[in-house]
Amino acid sequence: ILDAEGSEENPRRVITIEDCESNTISDLTITGGFSKGEYPDNYGGGMYVQFSDPTLTHVTISGNTANYFGGGIYINSYLASSEPTLTHVTISGNTAHWGGGMYLSYSDPTLTHVTISGNTAYPKVDIYSGVGGGMYLISSNPTLTDVSISGNTATDGGGGMYLGSSEPTLTHVTISGNMANQNGGGMRLYSSNPTLTDVIISGNTSEMSGGGMYLKYISNPTLTDVIISGNTSEMT
Repeated sequence: ILDAEGSEENPRRVITIEDCESNTISDLTITGGFSKGEYPDNYGGGMYVQFSDPTLTHVTISGNTANYFGGGIYINSYLASSEPTLTHVTISGNTAHWGGGMYLSYSDPTLTHVTISGNTAYPKVDIYSGVGGGMYLISSNPTLTDVSISGNTATDGGGGMYLGSSEPTLTHVTISGNMANQNGGGMRLYSSNPTLTDVIISGNTSEMSGGGMYLKYISNPTLTDVIISGNTSEMT
């Protein structure tokens, strides 16, 4: 167990990986991280990955906080590649203003047998924070296979996932029991074109529109063998 025992008075991130072509982390719990301050110190409470391709296997990332992006893990590859591989990973109980569990920026990780649950995106002064309880994607195209995204909360939109200008591929994925105080309890799409195959979107809740899925600004998802059921919203 790597426990940073971080707090607002004692901010500490657990793991930082930068400019590393290959790195393997296995059989580890990453917890207690708190990222605060100026960029990049306020990104990635549990883990910060930039321009790197680590492999995470049988890893739990839980109970971490970031003051801005990626409570559990932040992955960025704006100027260079970041394509981590996550297998048998649990990301749970993390908090941030954007991307409670994960925040992906210009990155294309591969997630297989991953559980993303009980994470929270909560508001800051900016009214557009509190987005992407489980995952926040911006200009990212990850591949998700056999992934569960459940019980996450966003005080703005995208309880399970928020997609901005992204084209992820989801296969055998369940998005269930997530909640957004505004739009998109399960998923909120903004100019995004995901591909969903054998996906279940169920039991999600939005206090405004799109209990299961909310689409905005020319989003064109491709759905094959997808079940959308039992979702609720107060408006539409």
